[in-house]
Amino acid sequence: MPATNIAIIGAGSVGATTAYAATLKNLAAQITLIDINDKKEKGEVMDLTDGLCFVETGNIKAGTFTDAQTADIIVITAGIAQNKDKPQSRLGLVKTNTKILKSIFKNIGKLKSSAIIILVTNPVDALTYAAQEITKLPHNQVFGTGTALDTARLKSTLAKRFNIDSHNVHGYVMGEHGDSSFVAWSTVSIGGIPANKIKSLTAAKMKHTEQQVQKEAYQIIAKKGATYYGIATTITNILEAIIYDQHLILPVSARLERYNGVNNICLGAPAVIGKNGIERLWPVALSAKEKRALKKSAKVVNQAIGKK
Repeated sequence: MPATNIAIIGAGSVGATTAYAATLKNLAAQITLIDINDKKEKGEVMDLTDGLCFVETGNIKAGTFTDAQTADIIVITAGIAQNKDKPQSRLGLVKTNTKILKSIFKNIGKLKSSAIIILVTNPVDALTYAAQEITKLPHNQVFGTGTALDTARLKSTLAKRFNIDSHNVHGYVMGEHGDSSFVAWSTVSIGGIPANKIKSLTAAKMKHTEQQVQKEAYQIIAKKGATYYGIATTITNILEAIIYDQHLILPVSARLERYNGVNNICLGAPAVIGKNGIERLWPVALSAKEKRALKKSAKVVNQAIGKK
């Protein structure tokens, strides 16, 4: 078992569920949960510690921001979440959560030069860009969950439609983790058959599927107040790829440079994930329509972070 130390900043539903999922998958020797709400943080740690006799994780502790200085991987879930009573786009949270992000890194202080930082807090693309600028770490070590969860939703949706296991659906949702995300249908295959070769998957059904994927988060939030199981398992999938150097191709929020027509912006795109974080971007060749969609996402995120 690699002696990995994971710090999770934010002991809310996403952070606590991520800690729980990580212990079940035996991903770390130590998990440190950090939150400004000391009472909530300690309560979650007490609850999680009760299950350590059933897993391989050696220690779960409540920590302070400076404890993240020694972490190998830092997962940031802290921030203001979308309001279920007043629906808003993820981009509506950018100013508040950027301030929170700056405060987090100020409180942590000096990071390990080898630390890998995974942004989860929304709007994840804007905050990933901000974290890269704040920390000055290599861009491959600072990235966000991006459209990995959206892609999981796409796979589940198509698996239900064709009554197959979701492991047999491949492809990516790309762009902003938000309203301008899009299904890169040129990358999608179902049981080895390209999506555009399946007669029953008409253009209208493709559009409907894309809309389902885009709206699912809003539907979950309206029904139960927050999303956390799906994103927590998405995070642990990324953690596992890093810790075990799996070289999985996952659509994370990465700094794109001269990539399918966009430049110097963080968006969801397929990347090879291993022990160094992002080992390299996967060079998918998008269609002309998909390139336009990616450029639209880039424009949306650029506007959110104040770039022209």
